Amino acid sequence: MAIRILVGVKRAIDYAVKVQVKTDKTGVVTEGVKHSMNPFDEIAVEEAIRLKEKKVAQEIIAVSCGPTQCQETLRTALALGADRAIHVEINGKDYETLQPLAISKLIAAVAKKESIDLVLLGKQAIDDDSNQTGQMVAGLLSWPQAVFASKVDIKDKQAEVMREIDGGSETIRVKLPAVITADLRLNQPRFANLPSIQKAKKKPMAKMTPNDLGVDIKPHQEYLSYEEPPKRQGGGRVSSVDELISKLKEKGLV
Repeated sequence: MAIRILVGVKRAIDYAVKVQVKTDKTGVVTEGVKHSMNPFDEIAVEEAIRLKEKKVAQEIIAVSCGPTQCQETLRTALALGADRAIHVEINGKDYETLQPLAISKLIAAVAKKESIDLVLLGKQAIDDDSNQTGQMVAGLLSWPQAVFASKVDIKDKQAEVMREIDGGSETIRVKLPAVITADLRLNQPRFANLPSIQKAKKKPMAKMTPNDLGVDIKPHQEYLSYEEPPKRQGGGRVSSVDELISKLKEKGLV
């Protein structure tokens, strides 16, 4: 029996943009800055599409939590091959203080509501690099998890996943329903063609709020200040090994 997949897609600052901290250090500048789908989420969407092409999946639902602009990200997922989308609308201060735990609760609630068999997420977002959502979604649902996936095979309601680890890779098997997070080597995402982009405009997109899902998104942490990394100091040249050793000793490095 084919499975139903929920894919999380986050609207993040584009990877090619140089991020700048606000002058008051309360966050990063987002106004007038190009945004796009989080690259790891693109990989998750691609893997869901490939599973559907293999007749493993019967439906792909894309979900995004955030302001109205998230609908653009969802339309991208629909153009790539998702069947329908769900936009959990969060605006203003609530969005500015939105944290991974709240996102995890929202995704878990949607997964329950839609009777999902597999939640596919990017392993992390490139803006905050939290790497928490997939693990917490699995915990909230009491589902098995396979994170940092570089290969996924699904058969007989089980997923065999090769995952990236510090020493190389390992292969594990989990029963569905489960949560899988996509690593960089899982696949190479496709590009949406013009006909698919046009068709995406007609695909259904449901709108809901955290209240509709019965989720409290109140933050549990407070960010006190945002700082840019210290600027890298310029290097220097030495004329000999002896001079190099001497300079290293001066700095207390040897």
